Amino acid sequence: MGGGFSLGRIAGVEIRLNWSLLVIFWLIVLSLAMVVFPQSVASQPAWLDWLLALIATVLFYASLLAHELAHAIVARGKGVAVEGITLWLFGGVAQLHGEVATPGDEVRITGIGPVVTVVLAVAFGAIAFGLGSLGAGEALVLVPVWLALMNVLLGVFNLVPALPLDGGRLLHAFLWKRSGDRARATATAARTGRVFGIILIAFGVLEFFIYAALGGLWFVFLGWFIVAASHAEETQTQLGTALIGVRVRDVMSPDPVIAPNWITVDAFLHDYVLTHRVSCFPVHDLDGRLTGTVSLRRLGLVPRAERGTVRVKDIATPLDRVPRTAPDELILELLPRMQQSDNGRALVYDEGRLVGIVSPSDITRAMTLAGLSDQPRAA
Repeated sequence: MGGGFSLGRIAGVEIRLNWSLLVIFWLIVLSLAMVVFPQSVASQPAWLDWLLALIATVLFYASLLAHELAHAIVARGKGVAVEGITLWLFGGVAQLHGEVATPGDEVRITGIGPVVTVVLAVAFGAIAFGLGSLGAGEALVLVPVWLALMNVLLGVFNLVPALPLDGGRLLHAFLWKRSGDRARATATAARTGRVFGIILIAFGVLEFFIYAALGGLWFVFLGWFIVAASHAEETQTQLGTALIGVRVRDVMSPDPVIAPNWITVDAFLHDYVLTHRVSCFPVHDLDGRLTGTVSLRRLGLVPRAERGTVRVKDIATPLDRVPRTAPDELILELLPRMQQSDNGRALVYDEGRLVGIVSPSDITRAMTLAGLSDQPRAA
């Protein structure tokens, strides 16, 4: 869900719009302005249909934002870090970092979203009733009616017990509370998510080929997203379980090779890459100061014809964009920072001196060793 732009902050939470939102936003406006409103309200100017469609769509996404913002605010109150909220093709996502402490906290963080959706549905229904009682035009009443209906439909759909939907998270909290095994609860909830996603995909394929309905493609894409997201959540939980108690010093590659940043890419490939079996190098300037890192991926982006003129410092990731850690930090605390960095690496300092580097391959190796170990690791 990368890309897009920031709208600012609400209650301290950054709100972002992904570019994919423009696709569904335009489709909703189009369907309302050219189908729903013209069929429901006769003899209405086309410009009014488009205006009401635009207003209804903006309020619809405001409803989604309110739902996700409720999740984020409660999560932050429970000590879970909130990176922000992104509105995108499939609605909204509150990006939380860190684990929920108890099943009860998960119920509170998850449950507040559907509560807000129900409140919005009731509020829009009351507005529609009030406007109708005051003799407002049919078109004006139709906007809150449509918004109330959409919030009801989204609320019901979101309560399906399948990850990553809210219903799936509530199921996870219930299974976690009953068994005391968080990983097993996640696996079960994720399995229901994959089954539900596959059902949506099958339904969408049948609808598309039997009825030639383009709406079937939407179910296919939505089902695919649910399958992928449920698998990602299960993998993330397995990752966290395997790395409980593991510290940076346990997985880092010590004494990294530090290379000069003023030489050309061609010279760097010949003198360093071909002679050292590592995929990322810290680099320093003429004064010996670290200036950043350069990875094989960044080196590979330089066209072959330009490798003799482009210098390493021109393509290196600046030091202020490389996560910094200490040997005693827990890997689970470092991971979110690594995931947000340009090349997924972190530099390890001990008393101001560079002593190691942590890469994704180091994390993978630690997980593999944890799986091979017969001894359970204590938190």
